[in-house]
Amino acid sequence: MRAALVLALGLIPVSASAHIHLTQPQARTDSTTGDQKEQHCGVLNQTRNPARVSTYKPGDMLTVNWLETINHTGWYRISFQPDGAVFGIPPAANGPTGGGAASNFPTENRTGMVDAANGSIVLADRIADGTLTTTVTLPMMECNNCTLQFIQVMNDKPPYTVDAASDDIYFNCADITLANNAPDAGMVNMPDAGNGGSGSGSNMGGGGEISGGCSTGPVTGLLGLLGLLGLRRRRR
Repeated sequence: MRAALVLALGLIPVSASAHIHLTQPQARTDSTTGDQKEQHCGVLNQTRNPARVSTYKPGDMLTVNWLETINHTGWYRISFQPDGAVFGIPPAANGPTGGGAASNFPTENRTGMVDAANGSIVLADRIADGTLTTTVTLPMMECNNCTLQFIQVMNDKPPYTVDAASDDIYFNCADITLANNAPDAGMVNMPDAGNGGSGSGSNMGGGGEISGGCSTGPVTGLLGLLGLLGLRRRRR
């Protein structure tokens, strides 16, 4: 029994060196290595992945979950891009560091604001450090090339800069589509052998399905295995 448990736990993927990682909706990649500081989606997430697209209805309430594998002080932001993967960067201001000295860190909560240069929309800003989940409302529009961006702004490495070489932001993105004919959010999407399945909250092509705001995958498989082992033990 103990050996089987150790083997099952070994099947769970473990984040290695990524600082942040979206778990719902699924990120463009499961990789946990490489530089996440390249604007606007991190060096590993630059190309849209058709096999990892999550589909929702316009206006859906979406629960976003993430991991922080290496802790930094600061805050999080979630943004939406209707077409592509270029987003606004939090503008420099006069925010202080922990020591009280002004170091150009952003101070404005830009929730609901649209970036004039690229059309990206800030869905939630200044999400508190230590938070691992929040709910956002998706825009009332249809789009087939939209992107959800999740970033961590750190304030422990002053001064803050907004250029491409900035060392103050970690970036992560998820590819999504918004469609009026998608099922209601939270419904189980059972993939069809003929078309691969689609629907609100569905992760098309990998990572398991979303039901009621939770994603299934390796952990669900582990629980099933443990339950089977426990049943066999009781029968003895």
